[in-house]
Amino acid sequence: MEKNTTNIIELVNVCKEFDGVSVIDNMNLYVRKGEFITLLGPSGCGKTTTLRMIAGFDMPTSGKILLNGKDISALPPNKRPVNTVFQKYALFPHLNVFDNVAFGLKLKRLETTFVDKKGRQRTKLIKLSRAEIAEKVKNALEIVDLEGFEKRSISTLSGGQQQRIAIARAIVNEPEILLLDEPLGALDLKMRKEMQLELKAMHQKLGITFIYVTHDQEEALTMSDTVVVMADGYIQQIGTPEMIYNEPKNMFVADFIGESNIFSGTMPKDRLVRFCGKNFVCEDGGFEKDEPVDVVVRPEDVKIVPPEKGVLRGKVTSVIFKGIHYQILVQCGRYEIEIQSTAAPAMEDSIGLTIEPDGIHVMKKVFRVNQFTGVITKKNTVKFGDGEFECDVTQLYPGSHLDEEGYLITAKGEKLDLTDTEVNVEVGLQDITMSDNPDEGGAQGHIISLIYKSEYYRYIVRTENEEDYVLACEDLWNENDLVSLVIPPEKIKLTLKNPEETKL
Repeated sequence: MEKNTTNIIELVNVCKEFDGVSVIDNMNLYVRKGEFITLLGPSGCGKTTTLRMIAGFDMPTSGKILLNGKDISALPPNKRPVNTVFQKYALFPHLNVFDNVAFGLKLKRLETTFVDKKGRQRTKLIKLSRAEIAEKVKNALEIVDLEGFEKRSISTLSGGQQQRIAIARAIVNEPEILLLDEPLGALDLKMRKEMQLELKAMHQKLGITFIYVTHDQEEALTMSDTVVVMADGYIQQIGTPEMIYNEPKNMFVADFIGESNIFSGTMPKDRLVRFCGKNFVCEDGGFEKDEPVDVVVRPEDVKIVPPEKGVLRGKVTSVIFKGIHYQILVQCGRYEIEIQSTAAPAMEDSIGLTIEPDGIHVMKKVFRVNQFTGVITKKNTVKFGDGEFECDVTQLYPGSHLDEEGYLITAKGEKLDLTDTEVNVEVGLQDITMSDNPDEGGAQGHIISLIYKSEYYRYIVRTENEEDYVLACEDLWNENDLVSLVIPPEKIKLTLKNPEETKL
C-alpha cells in the first residue's frame, strides 16, 4: 500500500514558553495523513507540551499549527477533529462501558441542511439517534476487541481493558487524528507489550493518524512509522525506527535509543576512523583530516574472536544472561566495551574484538569546547556562564603584568583598567570539575544530561539562568544533582571581544 504524502498537521516555527521559560523552541514538524508518528524523549523534553498544543489544550507562544493547511493555532479543542487518550484513562466509574463510550456521542450535534416551508435553505443541529449511537459504540468496541462488554461496570475491568475502553471512547467520534499521551504507562510490562501490538493493529484497521507520546524507546520502535526524538525542547532527529536505531544523528540519540558504545575518535582520512587507540575501516566520509569525531558502535556489532585475531584485546569483566543474549563487558586498556552475544566467554578470559565497517557509525563532534561571552570585574575575575571565576587577565595582553593596585601594565608600559571589558571565554571539557560543596565553585547548576563514553561520562550542567557547561568526568554523578563547577584559573582561556576597546 502506498503511503499518503498529504500533510494533515504542520507545526511551523512553534515556540512555547511557561513563565518566561522556553519549553519548545522553534519547532518545525509535519505529520502525514494516516501516519503513526511517535514523539520520543526523556521527561521534560517537550513532547507532551507539543501534543497538548496539537490538541488545543495549550496555545503556542509564537508560530503556527496547521490542520490540512489551515491555521488552527487559536481554535479551541472542541472545534478540532482530534481526540486524546491519556495515561490516566479518565473513565466515569458510575457509568457502564456502553455509556462511557457513548458519552461524547450523546453530546454531539450534527449540522443538517433542510428546506423550510417557504423554500428557504436552513441549517440546524440535531442529535444522533439511539440506534446510530448504539451502532457506533458496537463498532468501536469491536475494534478494541471488547464486543459484548457494553453492560459491564468499569470497576470490574482490568487495566488493559480500561485502556481499551478509553481508546474506544476516543475513536467512536471518528476523529481525523488520535493523540495518545503515554497511554500504556500504567500497565504492567506484559500487558504493555500486548497493547503495543494491539494499538499498531488498530491503527492499520482505522487508517487514521496516530500521534503518540512516550519515553519508552521500545514502544516507539515497535509501533511507529516515524519517530521524532526530542530533547530539551528541540527535535534531535526524525526518521523511521530503523534509521533512528542504525544511523543516529548525534550522541544523544545514540545513547537514548538502545544500548551503545560511544567513543571519542578522529578521522585520519575518509573511511578510516581511529578510536580506542586503533584504526578501523568504516563507511563514513566527508570529514576533515584528523577531525575529532564521536563514534557509535552497537553492542551486537562487536564480534568476539581469539585474542591474536582481534583489532582490540581485552579482559572479560562481566557476563550477564539477558534471556536472548548475554551482556558482556570487556576492559580494553582504559576503555570499557559492551558486547551482546548468544555465546558467553568466561569471566577474566582474554579475548579479541573486531568490528565490521558497517557496524561503525561516525558523527561530527557537537561539543569540543565550552564557549562563553564574559566580562572582567574590578577584582580582575571574569563573569560568564551565570558565575564568576578567578582567571589570569594578563593573557589578554602578551607580556603584561598586574601592578599592586590591580591595574594591568602592558608590555609597552600602558596602564589599563580592565573593569567591564568584554571577553571571549573558552574552557575545555576536561578542565571543569564538579563539587557537592556549593561554595567551592564559581557557578552552580543541575546535571541535565549524562552519557557514558567508554572511558568517561560526558555531563551537561545547566545553571538557574539556563547557561550550559559541558564537561568530561570519570566519576558517576546522578541526573538532577545540584553541583558547583570548579575551573582552575589557568584553564580559562580569554581573548578580547573588542580588541580596539580598552580603558585607560
